[in-house]
Amino acid sequence: MKKLQFKRRDQGKKAIPTRITNETVAEHRERILAGGRRFKYPMQYARHRLVFNTVIITISALLIIVLVSWWQLYLVQNTSTFFYRITRVVPVPIASVDGESVRYSDYLMYFNSSAHYLEQSEQINLQSEDGKRQLDYIKRKSMDTVLSDTYAAKLARELNVSVDSSRVDEVINNDRSTANGRISQETYDASALSILGWAADEYRLDAKSKLIRQDVSYAIDTVAKKKADQAAELVKVPDADLDKIAVVLGGDGNAKTTVGVSGLVPRTNRDGGLSTAAVKLEKGQVSPVIKTTTGDGYYFVKLIEKNDTQVSYAYLRIPLTAFNEKLALVKKEGKVHEYIKVPAVDEQTTVQ
Repeated sequence: MKKLQFKRRDQGKKAIPTRITNETVAEHRERILAGGRRFKYPMQYARHRLVFNTVIITISALLIIVLVSWWQLYLVQNTSTFFYRITRVVPVPIASVDGESVRYSDYLMYFNSSAHYLEQSEQINLQSEDGKRQLDYIKRKSMDTVLSDTYAAKLARELNVSVDSSRVDEVINNDRSTANGRISQETYDASALSILGWAADEYRLDAKSKLIRQDVSYAIDTVAKKKADQAAELVKVPDADLDKIAVVLGGDGNAKTTVGVSGLVPRTNRDGGLSTAAVKLEKGQVSPVIKTTTGDGYYFVKLIEKNDTQVSYAYLRIPLTAFNEKLALVKKEGKVHEYIKVPAVDEQTTVQ
């Protein structure tokens, strides 16, 4: 019997030269490169896919964050410290006045400060019925404040009115003088944080905003300025009668010139500088015109009496009305838009 012969399966395969010669070097190079391509192209494809997926995930995450933030700020009206910090970094608007955006962070600064005062100083439970009513009130007042401040800042740019840091320092320096003596900056900072919940940069921002509104109010009220100039001449008369001068100056409603008496108050009384001016006078003497730091009008004070710690004076007040009238006109023309729902409140309501 003949022995069966089997062919090896690999006999048909072409033998690969083991030695590299000038004739086979190209073949060896191609074989090595072909082996590398197996790893190159799949990894290249995976890297592109990874970058694409990362971009999609990042955009989706940002979109979710924006939507959640919008929901929390504009629908829920979240007033937490977390969202306050976000709005200080990202200048999202809460309203607009005459085309000027009102920053959400400014609104939260005033609202949270008032809420902090109610809880810490007045011991009011903000979850009670009375507390919720108070919250509605301070929401409206905070919105009105930031609308006024933003409109004043707009007018200030148009009028080239500016407030530098030295004037803010002066206001704070005056506030540190109390009836019990002068307090340190550290005590002042601690007091502002405890009572208002404000850090130094926040109460400085508030002081600067008030100064800008004050300067703008004086700059645009030409009617009050004319009355102040007229009063400055009338008070030069010996034994000038402030009541008679008020009748001469006249005025109606909020523009009416008024007279009042302070009673005995501390020499350092926080009345916009009136007590400080009165202390420098002799009995019966009337001061020159005073622009108070409260920015509510022109004043003349007449010393009634003074001692080592107290002073009493009569005052003539010529109110500033032009700024409020301009802002009211802007609202009437529909140029004020609020992006959150803030309840209307009775102006007679007071925070207890």
